Amino acid sequence: MAQADYFNRMRQFRFQTSLAVAIGFLTLGPLPSGLVSAALAAEPASSAPAPQTAVAPDTAPKTSIDNLFSSLKKERDAQKARVIANEIVGEWNDSGSATINLLMTWSEEAAEKKRKAAAYDFLDQAIYLEPDFAQAWYRRALVHYSDGDTRKAMSDLNSTLEKEPRFFPALASLANILESTERNELALKVWEQYLALYPADKDAQKEASELTEKLAGTRS
Repeated sequence: MAQADYFNRMRQFRFQTSLAVAIGFLTLGPLPSGLVSAALAAEPASSAPAPQTAVAPDTAPKTSIDNLFSSLKKERDAQKARVIANEIVGEWNDSGSATINLLMTWSEEAAEKKRKAAAYDFLDQAIYLEPDFAQAWYRRALVHYSDGDTRKAMSDLNSTLEKEPRFFPALASLANILESTERNELALKVWEQYLALYPADKDAQKEASELTEKLAGTRS
């Protein structure tokens, strides 16, 4: 998937659910682990897919993602910030393994063709081979949501944030969940965390501003 297409799709990813959201998500520091509900955790885990042989990761030097986040935090021009954000997304898209990158491409193609069983299989394989690859968890959350399974989507969203607390597409998704369930104060906190990472995002600024005004109105 092209970086711009991925980034635009992230903005369209809005959960519509009444599922209770764990309060532990809503710290302003790094997101803690273990936030899946007891009912969710009690569900039997699916059997692990048969392993594939991974190709050795590409060891070519890359721009440090930490440096990119530092630049993103300092940049106030929206267009320039978008370029940096897309670079970060590009880093997240690259697992460092040719095998996993190929599985991710296949999963995207399968999802676009509505071949969801195949999409799940490719993503399951990617996660099995590299469980710390946050992008695979997030992509599977998208497929679960498009399949109408909010419970599993939330589980994978939680895993995404456990692997990479700065994964701003997942933070935006979380904020949208909270807004959809009228947890506006908590949603505002998540948008503030998002903006601490990506302050030049005008859409996020608008969301935070509207929530601030809405909350001020309810308190007056």
